[in-house]
Amino acid sequence: MPGISKELATRIAHFARFPQTGVSLRQMVEFGQKPSQGTLLRAAQFLHDELPIRLAHRVVELDSLPDNLNQMPSVLRVKRMYIDSFNELINFPRVSDRIKDAVKEATVLGNIERRHLPQNHVNPAVSDLPRATSSHWIPPIQHRYHFEVKPTELPVEVSEYNRSFVKALERIKRRHDPVVTTLAHGVVEYKQLMKTDHINSSVQHFLDRFYLSRIGIRMLIGQQIELNQQQKHSDYVGVICTNTNVAEVVQEAIDNARYICGDYYMLMNTPQIELHCPKHLAFMYVPSHLHHMIFELLKNSLRAVVELYGDEAENYPPIKVVVAEGNEDITIKVSDEGGGIPRSAMEQVWTYMYTTAQTPMLDPEFDKSDFKAPLAGFGYGLPLSRLYARYFGGDLKLISMEGYGTDAYLHLSRLSDNEEPLA
Repeated sequence: MPGISKELATRIAHFARFPQTGVSLRQMVEFGQKPSQGTLLRAAQFLHDELPIRLAHRVVELDSLPDNLNQMPSVLRVKRMYIDSFNELINFPRVSDRIKDAVKEATVLGNIERRHLPQNHVNPAVSDLPRATSSHWIPPIQHRYHFEVKPTELPVEVSEYNRSFVKALERIKRRHDPVVTTLAHGVVEYKQLMKTDHINSSVQHFLDRFYLSRIGIRMLIGQQIELNQQQKHSDYVGVICTNTNVAEVVQEAIDNARYICGDYYMLMNTPQIELHCPKHLAFMYVPSHLHHMIFELLKNSLRAVVELYGDEAENYPPIKVVVAEGNEDITIKVSDEGGGIPRSAMEQVWTYMYTTAQTPMLDPEFDKSDFKAPLAGFGYGLPLSRLYARYFGGDLKLISMEGYGTDAYLHLSRLSDNEEPLA
């Protein structure tokens, strides 16, 4: 690996040989309820072990991308972010023996007292991802992520270590904010180099793996940061809401999407969006993920309707959002009459960089996250939304009638027991 010391490159290669450990939404919630400083320290130890493995997998993959994609300036910037974060974590101090002994004494080990984490189920999205093989064995998540520690008096060094580790995680999270848009520019540079308007399937699969990994890394980091804040939010365990009200989140996405549409096209009369959803329907989920997916779907529908009927139309056909509750899934259907998508283009809508909008140019120092970046024009809205759905065992599908409109079906697993789809 050019640009780094031989010792660091060897350590990255070593960590990349270890398998990644998936965590389910339900496990995160079970672990995070009323955590003590000792329990949070156990989680910090897990992340201290797990995050370098995940970062190393991505560095190795970025370094081995074909057709000079790994040499694109923006791709090199992303690789540098991951190397810097890996280096920061492996050089972060280990827990001292004094702290280990104190926490060990307070750890609940008896089967009667100890709350066991629920078992995971394989995420359906994993079937689409090549799984890495490894000769290294790592104990199951139940033996690593969750050790309940009694809320007894612990040395002050425990809370100090937790605060210090959280500050390191916050730096890493900020460092990685612009990854999605920076890598998007790397793909633009690659397409210009190859003189092509399309990316091949190997690049597409790489981007799926890379962005799924990024969602997982940010989820673990965000959860640890929030749990350490010790702020009491009703129904929240870290960034996860155990009672996410679907109607409220969807309505907020509707309001935001209509505002953005009206502002962009300077409309006096923005298309109406009808919501049909049980008012009290709620389940365990990450509200920011749900909002992001619905917002992207509505943004696409609004744009299709306005561009079909023109920005001076007096009336537009309404967009309909219907929410259905099943035993396994909560399904959200977004239906528009925006003219639909040709059958020959249906597969392309899931391809990164496929868009009919003009691709914006970002400042090289752009440092906003993918929730704030101007992704319209990069063709990332639908592919990323599908990854957010699949991350917790859901999916996103489109059915279109060319000449009429499109139905998008967002399936969300309400069982919350699917492990992360890691590759």
